[in-house]
Amino acid sequence: MSRQRPVRLGEMTTLEAAEAVQASPLIIIPAGAFEQHGPGMPMATDTIRAEHVAELVALELAGSAVIGPSVPVGVSPHHLAFAGTVTLTTTTLAAVVREYTDSLHRHGWRKILVITGHGGNNATLTTVAQDLLTTHPDLQFAWTPLTSLAADVVAGMRVSEVHGHSGEAETAQMLHLASHLVHTERLAPGTTHAGELDPIHRLSLRGGHPTLTVRYDRLSPNGVLGDPRNATREDGRAIVDAAVARIVAFTRTWLDA
Repeated sequence: MSRQRPVRLGEMTTLEAAEAVQASPLIIIPAGAFEQHGPGMPMATDTIRAEHVAELVALELAGSAVIGPSVPVGVSPHHLAFAGTVTLTTTTLAAVVREYTDSLHRHGWRKILVITGHGGNNATLTTVAQDLLTTHPDLQFAWTPLTSLAADVVAGMRVSEVHGHSGEAETAQMLHLASHLVHTERLAPGTTHAGELDPIHRLSLRGGHPTLTVRYDRLSPNGVLGDPRNATREDGRAIVDAAVARIVAFTRTWLDA
């Protein structure tokens, strides 16, 4: 009995990888972070979510995509006050993504999609995409966040006035995707109301532009925005399902173009 073809490049032999270049025109790179996620969730939360979503997308695409190497550490200087956080500079992350891309391009892939579970990577990915227009003109490079893809789902959840990092939406996703890594007994609210913040830090969370970047230990003593105790596995499934469906819809159009 022949085994099912793997969707992860790292599980393939070099012979299978050569076949995958021909059969699967899209390669997906999950990107995350190695940073505090409050008292109840692991450092790798963003990477775990990105990897799970990448696999769900690849399975939905049924052979048109393979999953490349993850980028497990991202741009997280705003979390360095919390134990365990490891960060790259924007320059280093850009170099890593470019060098992954250059290797995959050398082997024949011309469509690359980065799925990032960490918002701190967004600015760097935008910069890389611009640079690749010049350095790799025959390459199509796309990237997407996760939770913001399902903003309408999150809006329908029971969320705090202030919510975000390690709050209701992220915790719900982890309860759905990797509940064994969530210490539910340790989940605790962080900053939940704008009135808990001074004017500068309220301004940094207002959304839109101009933007102001601040340290998370100034936003929340425990690193949490929102109340993760209100998260449910069902909400997590709804967020993930919406994100996967929207990435798949985009990607199918992209592959057909």
